[in-house]
Amino acid sequence: MRRIAEDGIAQDGVASFPDTQVSPHGQATAEARAAAVAATIARQAVDEADHAMRNWTDPAPGPIRIGSPEHLRMFSNMLLQTHNPYKPAVIDWPKLAPDALRRVTSLPIWDIAVQTEGRASVRVHAFANTVRDPLLRSALEMDGDEEARHKVVLSKLVEAYGIALEPEPEYPVPADPEWGWLATGYSECIDSFAAFGLFAAARQSGFFPEELVETFEPVIQEEGRHILFFVNWAAWYRRSLPWWRRPFYTLKVWRVWVHLIRERIGIAKGIDTGDSVQDANFPMNASGALTESLTPGALIDLCLVENERRMAGYDARLLRPDFVPRIARLVRRFVK
Repeated sequence: MRRIAEDGIAQDGVASFPDTQVSPHGQATAEARAAAVAATIARQAVDEADHAMRNWTDPAPGPIRIGSPEHLRMFSNMLLQTHNPYKPAVIDWPKLAPDALRRVTSLPIWDIAVQTEGRASVRVHAFANTVRDPLLRSALEMDGDEEARHKVVLSKLVEAYGIALEPEPEYPVPADPEWGWLATGYSECIDSFAAFGLFAAARQSGFFPEELVETFEPVIQEEGRHILFFVNWAAWYRRSLPWWRRPFYTLKVWRVWVHLIRERIGIAKGIDTGDSVQDANFPMNASGALTESLTPGALIDLCLVENERRMAGYDARLLRPDFVPRIARLVRRFVK
């Protein structure tokens, strides 16, 4: 055992106290020290889980072929092994100053955000039930569980800050589970890319207090893991299909994209007219409030930088979400 420091705490973090009678004051001091050690250990565990969520490399050496069994194993293990086991019920929501509380509660996003996560969880689990491969099914179930946990986090947030929500609707299981999974995955590719930049803008501008930003940060990073998992699944799945099924699958993907584009046009019109919008995500409704000091070009630049940062810690052999960033770079050429 390593040398014991004068305060009774070993240098390796193990406590050692002499077998002698301790005064009430000494007992209180010892209890305080033990509580401090426990708090330090808890913080270290949180930091380690957070680091593991953001940094992952498969131990198998060498290149992998996209669409191969090795590719499937890699992107499934990425999601499973980077899971952060935080519990929404024990999140210590920071006390907000009156002006910060007013900014948070005035955002017209909370009903939509809660419903979006609830709907995503049902869709992902429905698709997981159709998958036979046990490893992939476990990863999809983890994805669906994390979407459900996001809903709980948001519910706890609105409860903590006294935000009233509309009654939640039913979340029906999609008739075509694959369609529901594709719509959820590609929608998250759009929304997460925007959310990365908006979240950074909220941090930089002080719109959200730093304590609240740090509390909500794991949810944003989890969405990054989800879209990384999804785009690798999409590439693996397409290449695993027999050649005669690939055109039908490609057609379905394009139909999903048309659906998502039409949906977002409808969302934008609903926001402009003040109508209630029930199928949007954080970026669509929060952007105006969070980016008043940013030009459109600066916001796109911030989204690109944040997208790169959040993906940088994962195995470089995995595919990155690139469709939305490519479109953003194209649009960036024409906006200031």
